[in-house]
Amino acid sequence: MLNRYPLWKYLLILCVLVAGLIYALPNLYPEDPAIQVSSSGGATLEESQVERLRDALSEADIAVKRVESDDNSALFRLKSDDDQLEARDIVAEMLDDDYTVALNLAESTPAWLESLGAAPMNLGLDLRGGVHFALQVDMQAALTQRLEVNASAIRQLLRSENIRYRDTQVEGNSLTLAFANAEDRSEARELIGNQFPDFQYENRDGGQTAVLAMSLTQQQIDEIQDYAISQNITTLRNRVNELGVAEALVQRQGPDRIVVELPGVQDTAAAKRVVGATANLEFRLAARPDTPDSETETIAFRNDESRTAEVMRDVIITGDSVSSASTSFDENGRPQVNINLDGTGGTLMNNATRSNIGRGMAVIYIDNKTRTRMVMEDGKRVEKRIPYVERGIISLATIQSALSNRFRITGLDSPTEADELALLLRSGSLAAPIYFVAERTIGPSLGQANIEQGVLSVQIGMLLVVLFMLVRYRAFGVVANLALMTNLILLVAAMSMLGATLTMPGIAGIVLTLGMAVDANVLIFERIREEIRAKLPIQQAIHAGYERAFTSILDGNLTTLLVAVILFSIGTGPVKGFAVTLSLGILTSLFTGIMVSRAMVNLSIGGKPLKKLWI
Repeated sequence: MLNRYPLWKYLLILCVLVAGLIYALPNLYPEDPAIQVSSSGGATLEESQVERLRDALSEADIAVKRVESDDNSALFRLKSDDDQLEARDIVAEMLDDDYTVALNLAESTPAWLESLGAAPMNLGLDLRGGVHFALQVDMQAALTQRLEVNASAIRQLLRSENIRYRDTQVEGNSLTLAFANAEDRSEARELIGNQFPDFQYENRDGGQTAVLAMSLTQQQIDEIQDYAISQNITTLRNRVNELGVAEALVQRQGPDRIVVELPGVQDTAAAKRVVGATANLEFRLAARPDTPDSETETIAFRNDESRTAEVMRDVIITGDSVSSASTSFDENGRPQVNINLDGTGGTLMNNATRSNIGRGMAVIYIDNKTRTRMVMEDGKRVEKRIPYVERGIISLATIQSALSNRFRITGLDSPTEADELALLLRSGSLAAPIYFVAERTIGPSLGQANIEQGVLSVQIGMLLVVLFMLVRYRAFGVVANLALMTNLILLVAAMSMLGATLTMPGIAGIVLTLGMAVDANVLIFERIREEIRAKLPIQQAIHAGYERAFTSILDGNLTTLLVAVILFSIGTGPVKGFAVTLSLGILTSLFTGIMVSRAMVNLSIGGKPLKKLWI
């Protein structure tokens, strides 16, 4: 019989619609503005403290919707966004340094929906609020670090060939090596020149020494600086992923800056600490008593600066060789970081330790920092950034046996320190230090205004489409409008299930989708009209309209889908948000415009004798 679906198709459509409704529902429950109180350093959060904090907020006329607490944290759900900052300041004043108070946004999805895995859509920075960082990459430090690595490799090369040298120095874009005489310098230059052909070499007179200067070419400088930017972007993206921030933006801005946007992040201090961390690790052997002073360095312990140790200047491996890192506790209940090295790092570690059993090996924590000072330049007081490096020994342990690609780091002060160190090692080290030059916090109130304007635009667009379809196609316009509403529900559900992030460009994609969603029905209905004008019976005209318009509908939507996929693959940030919404909208439009609308037509008039069709 014409215009009748088999039972399984009706059941399939029903299941999809029910699932879509369930997974779209959480978006009707907006997140609550909240403040999060967390304890650290072994402190606990007593119930009496929580009540005292709640009373203080009430006295300040700040309405608290609900408090959720345990031994280590408490979440105060507030009724108004405007109260968040004031509530945080009040609570922070009442607690000491053992507690951290941060802004938060708490989900309010009902428990029965959460049990089904339903959750609201992620909102982008322009809707949910968050933080925007502009980071400056220290290009000179990138060159210095590369020269330091080359200096270490050259010292090992000279020692392996028994060529004596006195000192190595890194200055600007050059590396200088001092030798006792010109013969040693000549032999070293020939050897080094074969291994490091990208340098420009120059012999200099150092008074009592013969000096060999190695300078980077301009091409090498440009390549190192470009690598520093790209590697830092990769590392920052890994760190953002570790933070669990959805649809974060990390991209280059100009020749030496990186922009980082973190939607939904309210604890800006924690985000800044992790994103801006420039720490790395170095593994070095302890110096022997007879080691020349030029090959050693004195470094203090990180947790006790009164203690120092003599270590070799040459580095066995750095944190760049770490493939994975996790935290646990040692046999004494103290935090430790479990390290896995990559293939090259494991080989270097094994070569260094198997011939030095019984010798100490130091794990050195290196942090590139900056301090600002007000200085006079051209008669004006300006802020000048002065970079400096902090080095500290985390642990100095005796090598008991040859190490491979697995070992552990102990001597950490707290589990928090261990977690952050493991995070930084997993995400990779920076190729050059970065400094914060701009920081902007976008509050949820601004995001709420964007959401309200976006919802209004969707409502206006949908209303205009609904009115047009009713006027143009009458009863069939009702079918198209019901399919359109179903399409919006399925689109929201799909974005929620996939964890896609909704931004203002994404809302524009939804508005565009609603306008395009009725295209399929327009093609179908116009085809039905043509068949009726050609004197075809009504049921056959309906059947022909759906069947013959299918190819045109599919071709038109596939070309648009292809463009959306290209936008997603080459775009970043807002462009990706628009592409995701558009792609999902095309797929849901095909389903509702063809299957859902036809199911409604089949159920209402399918197989019935009709003399006139209201279309």
